Amino acid sequence: MPAIDLLSIREQFNENQILLCFNGPISRSLIEEIGNALRNYLQAENALPAAAMDVFGVYIELTQNIRHYAGRMGYSERDGAATVVVARGEDGHYMVLAGNRVELADGQALCRRIEQLAGMDKAALKAAYKTQLRQPRAEDSGTGAGLGLLDVARKSSRPMTAKLVDTGEGRGFFSLLAVI
Repeated sequence: MPAIDLLSIREQFNENQILLCFNGPISRSLIEEIGNALRNYLQAENALPAAAMDVFGVYIELTQNIRHYAGRMGYSERDGAATVVVARGEDGHYMVLAGNRVELADGQALCRRIEQLAGMDKAALKAAYKTQLRQPRAEDSGTGAGLGLLDVARKSSRPMTAKLVDTGEGRGFFSLLAVI
C-alpha cells in the first residue's frame, strides 16, 4: 500500500472547514454514532439550535437513504459504502454532501428529481411536501413516502445540487449537496 500523506489530508480538511468526513460501509449504529458526534461538534461550535437540528436532520436523511438503497439493491459492503462530508462554508452555512454507488438509471432519475426540486421556491416545496404527505403509501413499495428528499430541500438555504458520474457496468456514483 502506498504511503498516505495524512498531514496533507488534515490540512485540506482544515482549509475547507470540514467538520466530519466518513467513507465506508454504513450501518444503523454507525449512522447514529456519527450523528451524535456531529450533534456534539455543532453544539461545541455554538451553532444556532435550528441550524444544528437541520444539519443533523439532513445528515440522518441522506445516510439512511444510502443505507436503505444499498440494502434494497443487495449491494456488497464495498458497493454499498457511503461517502459523507459535513463542512462549514465561509458564509457561515453548513454543507452536507453525501454520495454512493447507484444503478445508472436510478441516479439519472434522482438527478432529474433534484433538478425539479431546485426549480421550486419555498412555498412550492411546502405545498409539494403537504401533497406528498397526503398520498397513500403502497405497502409493498419498499421505500418511504418520498418526504425525505422534499424535507431536505425545504431545510436547504439554497437549491440542492446533484452529480452523477458514470463508473461503468451500468452503475454510477451519485453525490448530493445540501447547504443549510
